[in-house]
Amino acid sequence: MNTVFQLPSRKTSEELSFIANIYRFFKENIKRLDFIQLFSAFSLIVMGIVFIYSSGQQVGGAMRTTWDRQIVWVSISFIFWIIFSYTDYRVMTILAPVLYTVSVILLILTFIYGVQIYGAKRWLNIGFMNIQPSEFAKITTLLLVARIASLKDFKINKLSHLGVIALITFLPFALVLKQPDLGSSLVFIAILAAIVFAAKLSWKKILLIVIAVFIIVPSIYPLLKDYQKERILVFLNPDRDPLNQGWTSRQAILAVGSGGLAGKGLMSGTQNTLGFLPSSVSNSDLIFSVIAEESGFIGSVTLIILYSILLYSMLRTAYFARDRFGYLLAAGVAAIFFEHTYVNIGMNIRLMPITGLPLPLVSYGGSFMVTTMICLGILQSIYIRRPKEDENK
Repeated sequence: MNTVFQLPSRKTSEELSFIANIYRFFKENIKRLDFIQLFSAFSLIVMGIVFIYSSGQQVGGAMRTTWDRQIVWVSISFIFWIIFSYTDYRVMTILAPVLYTVSVILLILTFIYGVQIYGAKRWLNIGFMNIQPSEFAKITTLLLVARIASLKDFKINKLSHLGVIALITFLPFALVLKQPDLGSSLVFIAILAAIVFAAKLSWKKILLIVIAVFIIVPSIYPLLKDYQKERILVFLNPDRDPLNQGWTSRQAILAVGSGGLAGKGLMSGTQNTLGFLPSSVSNSDLIFSVIAEESGFIGSVTLIILYSILLYSMLRTAYFARDRFGYLLAAGVAAIFFEHTYVNIGMNIRLMPITGLPLPLVSYGGSFMVTTMICLGILQSIYIRRPKEDENK
């Protein structure tokens, strides 16, 4: 019998070459990844899934399956992380204006077609899920502001130039504040503050801005909804309304304090089980209270250490960035994470008023998990492309 040997077709050879190139690309770049970020982020994600599971099993009902959905969101988000990690972050300089425009349009559409949940229109229904445009607007605003501030002719100490990036930041800030979402709106202020500080705004102008903020902030108070005003008043006076607006804050701090040194154990927290912590947010905004009650001081400190390590990796990425755009971008991402972490933990221990800011990588939520992992992917992209002389640092 004659055996006929066929040479691989040209199409097959091209496919094999493409796969080989992808493999070679990942092999060459995997050594340059920021493993400090990977360790801290993965640890926080696992911690979040564990306590989302614990919270859901205690509350029961539909909350029992939230940990399943969180794993799905983490899986989807990891794909975005890979894409943005291995895509050159400098491509964002081209896309930034378009992405910013789209995010502003989505914020406007939220007022018209938005889904109202707990009295606020913050979500858009796209058929199979709800998305929160404000989360994506944080990234797109940061991208555009960082791009403009990194331009060769941009002078941060020139009032007109500073006014441009302030105006770009103010638009999404005002739209998110109007939703109303006071917590998320303040993140835009943190982004702007990080950019102007990293861009080396003079200390004289920084002092003037701080003074202006203290003058302007009180004028925002009349624009707030009644329940937002009440939350601020309750924060200033915890005994003002202990059974209504002050209830959540009081129960959260009781949960944190009752955890003791080592906690009550997984799925053994009484504040959540007995319904003292609102079940609708015990796995998101109040997840720190659940962690503190069930894992105690040890678990709480572990969480804070992991966030400190993650923030260190972000600032290190900014330091090693090969250009000004990467430097400003990394500084802005660090500001977003710090704002979310500080405000979320702060409102659980009565250092901040109750707001709707989730804990990065830990709180339950789809849109926030995706945007968080996109931010981490962008940081990896900046770190991978650091100068060769910094490779072993």
